[in-house]
Amino acid sequence: MGVFKAAAIQMRSGESPERNAVDLERLVREAAGQGAAYIQTPEMTGALIRDKEARAASFTSEDKDIVVATARKLAKELGVFLHIGSTAILRADGKLANRALLFGPDGAALATYDKIHMFDVDLDNGESWRESAAYEPGTEAVVTEIEGAKLGFAVCYDLRFPQLFRAEALAGADLLSVPAAFTRQTGEAHWHVLLRARAIENGAYVVAAAQGGLHEDGRETYGHSLIVDPWGRIIAEAAHDEPAVIIAEIDPAQSLAARKKIPNLRNARDFAVNAGLGEAPRLRGAAS
Repeated sequence: MGVFKAAAIQMRSGESPERNAVDLERLVREAAGQGAAYIQTPEMTGALIRDKEARAASFTSEDKDIVVATARKLAKELGVFLHIGSTAILRADGKLANRALLFGPDGAALATYDKIHMFDVDLDNGESWRESAAYEPGTEAVVTEIEGAKLGFAVCYDLRFPQLFRAEALAGADLLSVPAAFTRQTGEAHWHVLLRARAIENGAYVVAAAQGGLHEDGRETYGHSLIVDPWGRIIAEAAHDEPAVIIAEIDPAQSLAARKKIPNLRNARDFAVNAGLGEAPRLRGAAS
């Protein structure tokens, strides 16, 4: 397992996929120029569009999507693993998926992941979001190999569901991804602590490319893209909400070392919950 550089790209995607693809290309080239072998972009790299009709008119199938085409071209030209944190993809059944895509150094598509947990919330500041009204949730966790590391996929709100990351870690993931478009309110409250917790709980690196700032559709996202090591230390951060590139070294051996020091993945046990309601289901604490 060799050491390699990972980059998280911070963006402020607008409503035009074409303009966002131009910004994507500029930032990916910057990251590759700094030696990054794995480059991750934020959730909804292609466009952030609140209006339902405008959203429906802007998104298309994977084979016609400009961000997908741009990513495939750049991965091959630059010889990098390029991870589109997510973009909206029109599925064959007419529904939208909030989909992550990973392209290899030869431009081939290596993996896709559809966001599982939908952001359906009402916040104290009056913001209300119903992601499930626009997108069909995924049903499958995904782990794939890059540069001698195993990469586990997630998107934004997935961060609040530790069982997803634990399942991926048990499947061998030592690098966990959390591309996001966190709201400013929730980001200020929980972004750093949740990302560090997922790293510590699983003895894994976490790379989290974020959207940041005030977007064309009126939403405001937190920024603060992070890379966290398996001990929970922040090793790179864009400490603002402006477009940026951050870089850090990933050493899969450090994940193995952290898991040897704190072997919680191996020590977890199955257990039941007794809530005074009769027989309770058994819960799995580790793979058996």
